[in-house]
Amino acid sequence: MTSTLERFAAMIRGEVESPPVARLIGFRMTVAEPGRTTFELEVDERHGNPMGTLHGGILCDLADAAMGTAYATLLEEGETFTTLELKINFLRPFWTGTLTAAGSVVQRGRTVGLAECDVLDGEGRLVARASSTCLTLRGEAAKGR
Repeated sequence: MTSTLERFAAMIRGEVESPPVARLIGFRMTVAEPGRTTFELEVDERHGNPMGTLHGGILCDLADAAMGTAYATLLEEGETFTTLELKINFLRPFWTGTLTAAGSVVQRGRTVGLAECDVLDGEGRLVARASSTCLTLRGEAAKGR
């Protein structure tokens, strides 16, 4: 069986297709290490809200992907997870260009974990900061039952 990190590495190399949400929005994973992943998004007009800035939901999706995949790198065989809570602070508006989302696991307990993510613009300025509480699932719960 392929490990999560091996699958993510194949995704980064373009050998495995990205998840549907990544293709829909346009973000891509660039780094995958134990407890840490990074994504990039080329923001253009299609990501805009009525005011012309980047829609907050797109920032949430980007940060959620970075935090979730970072958490997934630490799961053991037979485990999955679900998000219990996601919080994001929007710190500056963004229009177009490249965003980088760096997700990392702060704490991975037996059942509950915490991940966080900083979303930076091309000049290294903080656009948003997010945190996510994750619930590790095992057994029948991990199978969706």
